[in-house]
This record gives sequence, C-alpha cells and structure tokens, in this order.
Amino acid sequence: MNLKNNTILITGGGTGIGLGLALALHAQGNKVIITGRRKQVLQEVSDKTHGIDFFVMDIDDPSSIRETAAAATAKYPALNVVINNAGIMKKEDLKRPQLTIADSEAIVITNLLGPIRLTTALLPHLLQQQDATVMNVTSGVGFVPMPSVPTYSATKAAIHSYTMSLRAQLATTSVRVLELVPTGVQTHLIPGLAADTRMMSMDDYIREVITILRENPEADEICVERVKGLRFAEARGTFEQEFKRLQGVAL
Repeated sequence: MNLKNNTILITGGGTGIGLGLALALHAQGNKVIITGRRKQVLQEVSDKTHGIDFFVMDIDDPSSIRETAAAATAKYPALNVVINNAGIMKKEDLKRPQLTIADSEAIVITNLLGPIRLTTALLPHLLQQQDATVMNVTSGVGFVPMPSVPTYSATKAAIHSYTMSLRAQLATTSVRVLELVPTGVQTHLIPGLAADTRMMSMDDYIREVITILRENPEADEICVERVKGLRFAEARGTFEQEFKRLQGVAL
C-alpha cells in the first residue's frame, strides 16, 4: 500500500487503533475520513486535526452503511482506500449463554457483517480507481482464540477467511486486499485494557505498523513482531502452548 496521496475511509476512527491509524495516515499526506456512531467524538477529532473529515455511521445498520458509502464517494470521488477497523469485544460466559447471547449477536453484526456490508457497498467505486485498497483489521486471537472472548475471536477468524477469499477474487483487479493483524493494544476496546501494561502501547503499535507499510508496501499482511507468536502458532507447532497461555489471560 502506498502511504501517500490516498483518500482513506476508516471505520471506528474516533478512538483506539482506528484513531491511531487516522492520525498517522493523515500525517503521511493522505486525505482521511473517519466514521463512527458518536458525532461528538468524531467532531472533536476533526476539529483538532483540521483536515480529517467524518461521517456518522452505524456499522450495525445496513441502510446507514449504504447511505454513508454513497455520501462518501459522492463527496470524495478519489476515495481509494477503506480500512474496516470498527469492532467490539465483550467477555462471555458460555456456561451461562442465556446471559450473553445478546452480546454474542452484537459482536457478529459489528465485527463480521459490518465489514462485509461496507466492502460490498464500496467495491463498485473502488474497482473504478486506478489503485485501491481494502484493509481488514483482524486480530492475533483470530488465529489462536482467547476463550474469555469467544465470539470476538471467532469473528476475527471469519474476517481473516473472508479477506483471503476477497484477495483471491480481486487479484486481477486494481483493488489490493490487506489484513492488519493487531496484537493486544492499550485501547478502550474492553474496560481496563487501556491501562493494562501487558498490552502494547498505542504509539508503539502505530509506529511499527507505519514502518511495515513504508518498508514493505507489497505486504498482504501487516503483523507487528508481538503478534507473530499467535499468527504463526499453527505453522510453528506452538498452537496448543499459545492456546493454553490465552486460557490463563484475565481481561
């Protein structure tokens, strides 16, 4: 992915990794548009950066996704990159699923259906661009599941699979398909995570991601060093070891 002169739409761009990417890519000389549910949060980002635009979009609502895709491509006809970042994580007790089924369903809608719906809405436009990119944000726990967040882990595994198929089908087009595989990062994705010293700091994470994109622009997967133990666990024969380790991780 070329790091400059793009017009980039980032979902969930008001906080967390989405915000980190938005600020870093804006600083690289790209036009950045962020989306999210909370207008006040998006407005604050836009006001502080004087250049990042935003659309209020409910990633759970198919009509909101279609309307935002249409509005964004109309206002920014040069839009050529979408980063499907928006996601939610919730702990679930599968011994008492009746208490968590609503959370499970919400995670699937946001983390899996959301990116698929937005990609579908934007692809006709992206396919007309000379150079375009779809970047899907997955997770290390999509490769080795974390038992305390089972549906989150499952949706990230599903998006990895979807990304591989999308890449294969678009291989002869102008649209490249990338996968960003985060490690645990200090965000507000789940209560307490932002202060968890076991997690990678946001600044360090974004810095390493940008370095990878700059030094290896042809990479299909962007994996910081700290996530490679999970990403390649099966290939390295360490899957069971990593899975047992994640069973002991309390969030």
